Amino acid sequence: MLTATLEQLQASPRKRTIYVRVILTLLAAVLVFKTFRFFEDGLWYGGQTTDFAAFHIVAQRIWLGDLDLTYQFASFTKMQLVAAGGTTGVMPWTYPPQFDLLLAPFALLPGWAAYFVFTTITLTAYLMTLRTIAGNNFALVLVIFFPAIAITIAGGQNGLLTAALIGLLCISAERRPVLAGLALGVMVIKPHLAIAAGVYILLTRRWPAVLMAAAVVVASSLICTLVFGPQIWMAWLGSIREAAGYLEEGRYQLFRMISAYAALYQAGLPAAGAFWGQIAMAGLALVAVALAVARGPSPRFALGVVAVASVMISPYAYDYDLPIVGIGLALLLPDLASLASPRERGAIYGLILLANAYGLLQSARLSAENGGASGLQRYMTPAVGGFALMVVLAMLLWLLLRDAKPAAVRLHGEPA
Repeated sequence: MLTATLEQLQASPRKRTIYVRVILTLLAAVLVFKTFRFFEDGLWYGGQTTDFAAFHIVAQRIWLGDLDLTYQFASFTKMQLVAAGGTTGVMPWTYPPQFDLLLAPFALLPGWAAYFVFTTITLTAYLMTLRTIAGNNFALVLVIFFPAIAITIAGGQNGLLTAALIGLLCISAERRPVLAGLALGVMVIKPHLAIAAGVYILLTRRWPAVLMAAAVVVASSLICTLVFGPQIWMAWLGSIREAAGYLEEGRYQLFRMISAYAALYQAGLPAAGAFWGQIAMAGLALVAVALAVARGPSPRFALGVVAVASVMISPYAYDYDLPIVGIGLALLLPDLASLASPRERGAIYGLILLANAYGLLQSARLSAENGGASGLQRYMTPAVGGFALMVVLAMLLWLLLRDAKPAAVRLHGEPA
C-alpha cells in the first residue's frame, strides 16, 4: 500500500511537478517563518537553544580572539546564557576548527540574517544535488525526507551542507575523482560522517580522490593552525573527551538521535553495552559498503549504500543528518525496482520515513506537554530512529546477499 502510494508520485510529470512545488513551498515557508521569528525575538526565543545560535556565537568568538574557550563546556555554557539573556538549553561545541573557519564570515551579519544566508545557501545546494541524482524520483525522495529537511532548516543545522557534499562526492566518484576528493576533504568539518565514503574511495582505488582529500585536510589544518594558533587542536580534542562523557551520561536529546548507541541506550542498555552495539553496527555498515562494491548491481547502488551507511558509523548522529540518507535513497531507487519486491520497497520507505519523522513528532509532543523537550520524559523517550535504520541496513545486506552478482558478472555480463 505504501509502495503504491509513494511510487504513484512518479506516474506522470504533472503529478511530480505538483508534489515538488508543494514540498518546496512548505520548505520555503519554514525558512521564512524561522527567519521572521529570529528577526523579531532573536536566535534564543522560547528559551531553547537553536543550533545556529551556537554557530553564531562561535563565529563571533573568532573575531574576539578567544575561540578556544568555546571548546570548554563551562565557558561555552556561560556564553550561551549571556547571549540568551537568561535560562536556556545549552550544548557543547565539538566541531573541528575547519568548521569554525567556515562560520567566521557569518559573525559580520545579525543573527537572523546570518541564519537566512547560511540556510538558504545550504538548502539550495542540497536540493540541486538531490535533483541531479534523483531525476524522476525527486518528488518521491522529497516526500519521504520532508520532515528531516524541515527540522534541519528549523534549527539552522549543517545537515544540508554535509548531505550536499556527500552527494557531490557520489556524483563525481566515477568520472571526476579529483572533485570527489575535494568534497571528501571538505567533509573534515564533520569527519565521522565521511568514514563510509572514505572506505569506498579506498576500496575502488580512486587514488586521485585520496590525494585530493588528503591535500584539503592538510592544507585546511595548516590554515587553522596559522589563524587560531596551535592550541586550538588541544582545545578541540579536550572538547571531544568532554562530549564523550556527556553522551555516556545520556545528556543529549537521545530520542532525536539515529544511531545504534542512542537506540540501545534508550532501550535500557548500559552505556558500555550500547557502545559495543554501536561498534557492531558500524562494522556491519562497512561490510555493506564492501559487499556493495564487490557484488552490487551497479556503482550507483554501491554509492547509495555508502550514503546510507554514513550516518551509522558514529554514535553521534542526529535526525538533521538524515538528508544524507536522502542522497542514498535517490541512488538506490533505480536498482531497488528490480532487486526488491513491492513489499520490501514499502518496508524500506516506511522505515526511513519513521526515522525522518520520529524526532520531529516527539519534540513537538514534549514541547506541548512540558513546555520544552526536557526533564525525565526526554530521557525516557525511546530512540526509534536508530532501530529503523538498523532494519534498513539489514534489508540492504539481505538484498546484496540474495540477488547481487560478482563484479565480473556485473561489468561484463552473464557467462555463456
